[in-house]
Amino acid sequence: MAGVAAGVLAAAVALPAVGGAGVSAKSAVGALDLKPEELTEPPLSERTRLVDADGKQIAQFYFENRQSVSLDKVAPIMQKALIAIEDFRFYKHGPIDLEGTARALIKNLTTGGVTQGGSSITQQYVKQVLVNAAETDEERAAATATTVSRKLNELRHAMAIEQKYSKNQILERYLNIAYFGAGAHGIQAAARRFFDKPASELTLAESATLAGAVQNPARTDPNVGPKSRALLLERRNVVLDRMAEVGAITRAEADEAKKKKLGWKDVEMPGGCEESKYPYFCLYVQNEILLNEDFGKTAEERLKLLQRGGLTIKTTIDPKMQKAAEKAIKKYVSPKDKPVAAQAMIVPGTGEIKAMAASRTFGNSKKKNEMSYNLVADAAHGGGRGFQQGSTAKVYTLTTALAEGMKFGDGFPSPDGYRASGYSTFKDCKGNGVGDPSHTVNNSSEGGGGFKTLESGTWGSVNTFFMKLQQDVGLCDTVKTAKKMGLKRADGGKLGEFETFTLGINEVDPVTVANTYATLGARGKHCKPLAITEVKDRNGEVTRFKPKCEQVLDEEVADAVSAILSGVFTKGTMSGVGGIGRDAAGKTGTTDNYTAAWFAGYTPNLSSAVSIGDPRGAFSHNLIGVTIGGRYYSYVYGASISGPIWKESMIAALKGVEAAKFHPADRSRFGGCSDKCAPKPKEKDPRDFDDLRDLFDPDRGDRTDRGDRGGRGRGGDVADRDWGNWNETGLVPAE
Repeated sequence: MAGVAAGVLAAAVALPAVGGAGVSAKSAVGALDLKPEELTEPPLSERTRLVDADGKQIAQFYFENRQSVSLDKVAPIMQKALIAIEDFRFYKHGPIDLEGTARALIKNLTTGGVTQGGSSITQQYVKQVLVNAAETDEERAAATATTVSRKLNELRHAMAIEQKYSKNQILERYLNIAYFGAGAHGIQAAARRFFDKPASELTLAESATLAGAVQNPARTDPNVGPKSRALLLERRNVVLDRMAEVGAITRAEADEAKKKKLGWKDVEMPGGCEESKYPYFCLYVQNEILLNEDFGKTAEERLKLLQRGGLTIKTTIDPKMQKAAEKAIKKYVSPKDKPVAAQAMIVPGTGEIKAMAASRTFGNSKKKNEMSYNLVADAAHGGGRGFQQGSTAKVYTLTTALAEGMKFGDGFPSPDGYRASGYSTFKDCKGNGVGDPSHTVNNSSEGGGGFKTLESGTWGSVNTFFMKLQQDVGLCDTVKTAKKMGLKRADGGKLGEFETFTLGINEVDPVTVANTYATLGARGKHCKPLAITEVKDRNGEVTRFKPKCEQVLDEEVADAVSAILSGVFTKGTMSGVGGIGRDAAGKTGTTDNYTAAWFAGYTPNLSSAVSIGDPRGAFSHNLIGVTIGGRYYSYVYGASISGPIWKESMIAALKGVEAAKFHPADRSRFGGCSDKCAPKPKEKDPRDFDDLRDLFDPDRGDRTDRGDRGGRGRGGDVADRDWGNWNETGLVPAE
């Protein structure tokens, strides 16, 4: 016991300075209680990896850059180098090396400095565990205090560790916990950071470099600059000499290795979404974890798990579909443009997010026109306020009408303007009258649209028709349908329940809109957006996440909506752009005063929504007289940019995917008309100029959705002049 105590005190003396002045050797020995004391070993901070649907890494998060490996994954020469310089009698002594401590004491006293450490690898491991477990500055200071009491406590823990683990297990744990400098924690991260290779492939010179870095990683950090690299090279050569001295290598091998350059590769180890290949999707996943109580009860716990948990998170993103979205966006919108195009792709029936792309590069540089938030998603997932939805919101009213028994041929006269007869014309879900009898909603400056049915009113995106339709089915019922299908505001607030709800007054994001349309693609089954399919923890245990779905619409109602929306490509606002060569349905959207433009559409296989708007402020920076992607647009409509992006990206994304067909609409249920049929046409009199215009252009007035003028309850999608047959300049109709 006296010998051990003497060794402990010698180790303390070997330190550069010892706190606790006035503590005598006699009092210290008398106070010793040298019994093994169990050491709490919290899991090491490990990096978390995000992988795509194919298992390839797309991002990583870490508090400390570490990837623990087993000892057989560390080059034997690396093990020899560390043992030679840190504790060459490691396999021959117990928790403390009395001989080594005495040697270090004599060496340090004769040189006037600290050139050799007196702690064994086991003791050093204990110290690292205590430092890593420290949560406060006080705890960290106590773990590194140069005091006899700390050394005694360290020894008690070391005794327990030597009883608990084999020497190889202790060496493995030390190699994984040690800090090597340049932000690299553990031997695997250090090998990658310093030399761009795994720890199993380290050479003699590289192993000596890393073994030397452990003693004072801050002083020899190669990332700091040339002076630090010179110190590291000097330290490497000390290790090589020591290896030769203890017989780990020959003198010739040491001399040969000392001739080599340092070999510092400076391999960046990016962390966070800024460095991800798919930054917007990465940001979505990051926030999904931070918000989900499945990953921890508090936000702090969830962040700690993300940065330190060593998870492998398998996500839903499909590289092929992501590439298709990025390529289509790049063709029409430049990263240098102020307006931003954003797109999301979601699988109907599962809610899996397959792509999230935007035209701007993700980052914080204003000079580079980078985007610092996730325009593709809502605020809860790193996004902003979104853009008004425009006429893509009309689908919720159409769905409600069909669910309440209306037929394809049912409709109303749809004149140029619509004005509510009173405040009670529209009531929100609390029963409040929200009609605005002082405001007129218009179709276009060209005149009225005549009698419109569910089909023709949708194909032409006629505002006055949808205002009357919403009046008939009820504003509250329309809002409830939208909510069931997954609609929510991008800012997390309550949906605005005003008379122009059907015109798309609520600010939304592409993920949300694509998800609501996916409900129709899945025949009325709504699934929450899904970005994570499984999580594997550091121990290899896997937790799988299944789609959360609910049947919210009658299947036949969804089929009927799809049948009508399919006509948008052939008879409506996308006729000039065309379809994608397989069953597809969709809807254009252009907001009042051209503040934003949308296209949302789906097949049974995939749903997608594309938005374009200016994030500086949609109303103060509208899409009138703008140059986007090198093309000038006098006005940007839903079919000008968003529609073509949707078309080209969907064709590429679905290439090789077997084309699924929509279920045919039940014509016995939805065909024809009920009590809202169109009146029989009267004979045309060529002398009647208005009728003559109708004769040659029966859908005039349906081609635009101008009207609502913005503001509270009025800023909806009321300018949907989505003829779809504009020429490339967007200046005049290509008739």
